Amino acid sequence: MVLKPSAYSPATSRIVAELAAECFPPEYVAVVTGGRKENAKLLEQKFDMVFFTGSQAVGKEVLRHCAERLTPAVLELGGKSPCIVDATVNLKLAARRIVFGKYLNCGQTCVAPDYILCDRSVKDRLADAIKAEIVRQYGVDALSNPDYGRIVNRKHFDRLMGLIDPDKVVIGGQSDPDALRIAPTVMDRVGWDDPVMGEEIFGPILPILTFDRFEDVFTLLRGRQKPLALYIFSKDKAHIRAVTSRISFGGGCVNDTVIHLATSAMPFGGVGESGMGAYHGVRGFEAFSHRKSIVDKKMWIDLPMRYQPYARKLYGPLLRVFLR
Repeated sequence: MVLKPSAYSPATSRIVAELAAECFPPEYVAVVTGGRKENAKLLEQKFDMVFFTGSQAVGKEVLRHCAERLTPAVLELGGKSPCIVDATVNLKLAARRIVFGKYLNCGQTCVAPDYILCDRSVKDRLADAIKAEIVRQYGVDALSNPDYGRIVNRKHFDRLMGLIDPDKVVIGGQSDPDALRIAPTVMDRVGWDDPVMGEEIFGPILPILTFDRFEDVFTLLRGRQKPLALYIFSKDKAHIRAVTSRISFGGGCVNDTVIHLATSAMPFGGVGESGMGAYHGVRGFEAFSHRKSIVDKKMWIDLPMRYQPYARKLYGPLLRVFLR
């Protein structure tokens, strides 16, 4: 196995390399660090199988190289994972679980709720509950909270700040460029054409969009890229059943966020633009394995009816019917 951690997190990469060296001989597990140059060299090699998790753009490049060598690949990518909230749900508890999933690691997880799509009739109350929950979990000044994280680098800090429309911010929006910190931010009155809806956010910015009828959810999501995760908050079993059966997505939760990838009992992976293949638990073992099919035929008996010429044998007509 060759492990290639991200160049965006050099300290973590260094720890991974140290642990691998302590636990495995290099001929079994090797760690390659570095950036694009090292990535390019690795992709030129012939592997038995490639597993990649990251952005869709890099995933396409990985798959292109795999295709040239007919190498199988598992891609765990991302996308804009929606969080659907209808009018039947416990808004206070929904807000608590949404804030937990969205701002975990400052929103820098591939399954973070990317945006909320909620019933217009409960939008204001949900926004108020989310604002209260942000204060409860992170304090009035999240930027001074030592338990609140940072953006991975300056490039992504600047990208995220460019997605925030100050006129639509209802809480948050503050930042500390020196510490690469952005406060938990909620944006209201967001439209599908806003910059924040044009790409996966992967940061602590939560846009709120609305629908008038629950059936509108399917119209609004139809034709969009298939997300890695989807979350539905509802007490209505018909709504839950409709969302989980009619919308294509990698995996998700009913009345919660993120925790579906915390269990090894279920496979985790994307579909369409959010990836291919799955892993976790036994499915992870299977993803890195090949089931070799073998017939072990004994030689103490050999039925002659399968051999040519068929027409000269009494069972020829019967065998021709069988083989037809």
